[in-house]
Amino acid sequence: MNEYVLRISIMQSDVAWEDRNENLTRYEALLRRVSGETDVAVLPELFTTGSAHNPELADTMTGETLIALKRWAASCKTAITGSFMAIENGKYYNRIFFVTPEGNEYYTDKRHLFRMGGEDQYLEAGNKRLIVSYRGWNICLMTCYDLRFPVWSRNTGNAYDVLIYAANWAKSRKTVWDALLPARALENMAYVCGVNRIGTDGQGVAYHGGSCVYSPRGDKLLDAGEEVETIQTCRLEKIALELLRIKFPVWKDADSFAIR
Repeated sequence: MNEYVLRISIMQSDVAWEDRNENLTRYEALLRRVSGETDVAVLPELFTTGSAHNPELADTMTGETLIALKRWAASCKTAITGSFMAIENGKYYNRIFFVTPEGNEYYTDKRHLFRMGGEDQYLEAGNKRLIVSYRGWNICLMTCYDLRFPVWSRNTGNAYDVLIYAANWAKSRKTVWDALLPARALENMAYVCGVNRIGTDGQGVAYHGGSCVYSPRGDKLLDAGEEVETIQTCRLEKIALELLRIKFPVWKDADSFAIR
């Protein structure tokens, strides 16, 4: 293991509408293609169902979604992140996961619910950020609409090195996606990875993909292209990040604040 390099793979694909079994089959096949060749595989938001508002599609924390994720992580020797619709104590969440091949599991819930799509009507909002320490890297995990809110993404004291957004980002708002991903990299002096789905969902919403990885300088390191299923892997360099933070320590002049 080289803790100064992190290989991150984007899984840009369609999501079958309200069909968990088909999606589990699809994403397992995609993950097998990078088995043993990456450190973190990033799936889209709600990868088992799409952005459906059907609570019957929610899975428990002991259900087939997490059983599959744990099996894939172990057999493919990679950590896996993304989100799925979860039910816990009678409430529903857009739950972000990070599952490692060693058997460790981390979870949080989407903070900003997309009211224009009705998410606030059936999901509970998350109230904590998740930063996972993995193979010498600190990785912050967020979901889709969270991208629009810089305060929630703020990298206070260089708490994280990589910021990942798993998304179902509509093609009609492509320009926002393209603008905010590099902005988050620049303002937080961290690597930023955004993974978006392709295809059209059961409500007629089209998705363009456009999954990308940006450097802390805002340079595009990986571009998965639009409207194409693809798996691409990018190598992130820890030394380059550390040197930038030493030579250009803007984080020392950041304003202090508290999130409530």
